[in-house]
Amino acid sequence: MSDDDRPFVLRRDDGTVVTLTLNRPESRNPLSLSMLEALDAHLADVAGDRDVRVVVIAGTGPAFSAGHDLRELHGTDDAEVHRRIFTRCSTVMQRIDSLPQGVIARVNGVATAAGCQLVATCDLAVAGASARFATPGVNIGLFCSTPAVAVSRALAPKHTMELLLTGELIGADDAFRMGLVNRVVPDEDLDAAAVELADRVAAAPLSVIAAGKAAYRRQLGRSLADAYGIATEAMIDGLDRPEAIEGIGAFLEKRPPVWPT
Repeated sequence: MSDDDRPFVLRRDDGTVVTLTLNRPESRNPLSLSMLEALDAHLADVAGDRDVRVVVIAGTGPAFSAGHDLRELHGTDDAEVHRRIFTRCSTVMQRIDSLPQGVIARVNGVATAAGCQLVATCDLAVAGASARFATPGVNIGLFCSTPAVAVSRALAPKHTMELLLTGELIGADDAFRMGLVNRVVPDEDLDAAAVELADRVAAAPLSVIAAGKAAYRRQLGRSLADAYGIATEAMIDGLDRPEAIEGIGAFLEKRPPVWPT
């Protein structure tokens, strides 16, 4: 298969878990327009698949993603082309945020600029010990404004600004300390750790995952009173769902739940 014929994103289905793998390892899986379009199409397809509970996003080769394709951005001064690229990237990030399934980033190697944005956007992230993260736009005269949207929602303000203002690479342990990733494991254990976390999330019914994610997103940034109001209604609605009726009943009866299909 020639380079032009290769899919930009590979999809693998393992029961209730779908893995979407960025597939341009020779160029560190840049989020080119073609890559973004392919990823967006897969995410849109997964969103409507009720048999899928978890999506894992990974990268082939030595990197997760080095961010936008600078050759593509530098190859034209047409603002509309640039707008199309950044708009598609924003669409992808928002689609991940609104996806009913849980989304896990499996991070090997570098995740920089929009690649770091992608990690920050995912619900969860597992990193290999050699993974590195940065928003290095300041070093090439282009501040990482769009990556900052996702990163600032995952990290404390001081940590966000440290990444944005210095552009320095940080290691996996610092990314864990800052809250960018959930777990750091030896590189050779990365696949197993991603599978284990995906299976843990996939053990819950999709309707519960979807409703929980939606309620969590709605209360973010609201006043304390409004946040509790949103969460209270979510709990009340949840108690009426067959999943809660079965789950609570199973707990009280000391038996495994049998989730409604």
